[in-house]
Amino acid sequence: MTDGAAGCPAKSQTLISAIRLPSVASTRTVAHMGTLLSAQQVADGLRALPAWRGDTTEITRSYTAPDFLSGIRAVDAVADAAETAGHHPDIDIRWTTVTFSLVTHALGGVTEADLTMAATIDRVLDHPR
Repeated sequence: MTDGAAGCPAKSQTLISAIRLPSVASTRTVAHMGTLLSAQQVADGLRALPAWRGDTTEITRSYTAPDFLSGIRAVDAVADAAETAGHHPDIDIRWTTVTFSLVTHALGGVTEADLTMAATIDRVLDHPR
């Protein structure tokens, strides 16, 4: 399939082949992302993160800001920390409630990187700018 430019592959085909990943396996490791955690490892990690809930598929925390703009500022601060860490949460904003969700998408579950980022998010939310 070409995009009409001198027989070059279509952009969507090139993008898809560039991001294609092998199927997820329970012991799969991707470079710096680590290995998927067991249910017990996730439960142990969440004990140190009382604001967080979840299982091997995803961990989440909701934060209630005093007002909408404070919630947006919290998201901005978390985004800065996520950029520095190179690990980004999914973020859902509902007026003054912001929910952060972490999963290592490339591995299809929770890794140590997610627990570490959760602790970072806690520090950011506990010490707003």
